[in-house]
Amino acid sequence: MPTYPPYGFSCPYTDHCPHLEGLSTTWVFEGYRRADEAYDEHLRIIDVLDARLNEALKRVRILEQENEELKAKNTALHRRQFKANKAAPSESGSPAGTRKKRGAPVGHPGWSRPKPARVDRTVHLSTPSICPHCGSDSLLPTGQVSEHLQEDILLRPRTIITRYVHEEAYCGHCRRSVVQGGEDELLNAPIGPVAKSVAIYLRYRMGMPYRKVTEVFRDLFGLEFVCASALGFDRQAVVKGAAIYEDLREKIKASAVIHADETSWRNDGVGHYAWYAGNPDLALFHIDRHRSTEVAQSILGSSFEGILITDRYAAYNGAHAKARQSCLSHLITHAREITRELLLIKDRDRKAEVFCTGIAAFFSKTCALGQELLLRRKDVEAGAPY
Repeated sequence: MPTYPPYGFSCPYTDHCPHLEGLSTTWVFEGYRRADEAYDEHLRIIDVLDARLNEALKRVRILEQENEELKAKNTALHRRQFKANKAAPSESGSPAGTRKKRGAPVGHPGWSRPKPARVDRTVHLSTPSICPHCGSDSLLPTGQVSEHLQEDILLRPRTIITRYVHEEAYCGHCRRSVVQGGEDELLNAPIGPVAKSVAIYLRYRMGMPYRKVTEVFRDLFGLEFVCASALGFDRQAVVKGAAIYEDLREKIKASAVIHADETSWRNDGVGHYAWYAGNPDLALFHIDRHRSTEVAQSILGSSFEGILITDRYAAYNGAHAKARQSCLSHLITHAREITRELLLIKDRDRKAEVFCTGIAAFFSKTCALGQELLLRRKDVEAGAPY
């Protein structure tokens, strides 16, 4: 059993202990203390490196997820722009390669051209002597008569020139001679209102360039004018219709429901935007250089009291509509795009996938029901049984 040395004892082998292979006990004890401090420092360094490693692994997982999402978005965008050559399976579950049945849906009422209410001329044709199908001349008259109504247009490739003879009067207020305009007369205009109206119709309703508009008038009616004249017709129509346009703008601002949208537009080679606001009864188009909130406010006002139906463009927020409805078609498209992107991600959120799929199906069914109700209302207005 070991015993403790007496009080005040000093070991003669402190500087060279035989049990420590001749090493100093003081040096060995100090080395022991230093080793404990080094061990603690090593543990601290390990903890710091371990925290850094966990942070780096967490960042790697986030970057991998972001990279996978970006790849999914890129793949979905590529598939939208470049369609595959092989037919994909339809959403209804029909196998790939099967074609949709042509024609109207089952139960949809047929449409035929209504018979004209008047007959301008009648042409009597004798019994045929040769069969138009086989060429046989052995035909026997049946005594029956069949009728065929055909509508066509009557083109008269000539202009009508009207000479207006005015009796002048002197205006003492204006201090000049004045005349009174006649019916269908545009004073001091060498081309009449019908020709100008048709030119504007061809330009904006049919989308013809000014050059082709002048060709139509030259070839069909023998009326020649240059493209600058056709542009002048538009400017004159703008001046004449300014009051009607402003009245329409005020009616748009006071409407209960308005659909609004905008798209790019080229005006004299310069990029513009074509703004639309309207409903089944009204339609307003506005061409502007900008696509800002100020333009939306000029069309809808700064405090629209009705229901505004638009996409998610932020410029319409300046209208401060009382009620705002996002276009269902945009919501359906966006939900389907997100669903396609989620399907390309390996560790995707299943709940998000189910939610987006359900949203797209719900709004698609809503649109289909709306179209069905609209068709029924049209049938009722046309006199068909509901």
